[in-house]
Amino acid sequence: MALDPSARESNVRDSVKRFFVDNIERVERIAVTFDVELSTPKIQGVEVDRWISVIFGSLDTEFLSTQMLDVYCCSKKDSEGFKLAQLRDTVMGYLSDITATDGMKRIPFYRSYPNLSDWTLLGAMLVQEVLESSEQEGPDKTKYKLITCKLRFPSKI
Repeated sequence: MALDPSARESNVRDSVKRFFVDNIERVERIAVTFDVELSTPKIQGVEVDRWISVIFGSLDTEFLSTQMLDVYCCSKKDSEGFKLAQLRDTVMGYLSDITATDGMKRIPFYRSYPNLSDWTLLGAMLVQEVLESSEQEGPDKTKYKLITCKLRFPSKI
C-alpha cells in the first residue's frame, strides 16, 4: 500500500530543499549544501567564504509529524565573525515571519515528482521551534553557528 503524499519523507526533503535553494541560494546568492556539514562548497572551482549546510535530522511521522533540521551557518576569512552574524540574520529572517500573528514561518509543503517540473502544493510545514548555538570555530578556521529547527506538519498515516 502506498503512503499518502503528506507522509512521504521524499516530499518533506524536496520541499525543504526547494525552500532553501529558492530563497537563500537564488535570492540571497549564498551557497547552500545538504548533508555535508562544514565542507566548504566551490562555485566554478572557487571556494566560497559563506554558506549554509542543511542536515536532515529525525522524522517522526504521526497525525502531526515532526521533521528536525540542523542548519549550519558558516563563514571563512571572517576574523571578527561579522559575515557569520549577517548570514545568521539572513537565515533567521527566512525562518520567521513578522507578518504572521504567531511569528512562525510556513514553508510550502509539496508533493514532488521526480520527472516533472510541476509540483502539487499539499499545505505548509510550520517552523515551530528554533534553537541557536553559540559561535564555534572548526579546525580549518571556519566559523559557524548551528540553528536547529523543528518543523511540524499534518500527515495522513
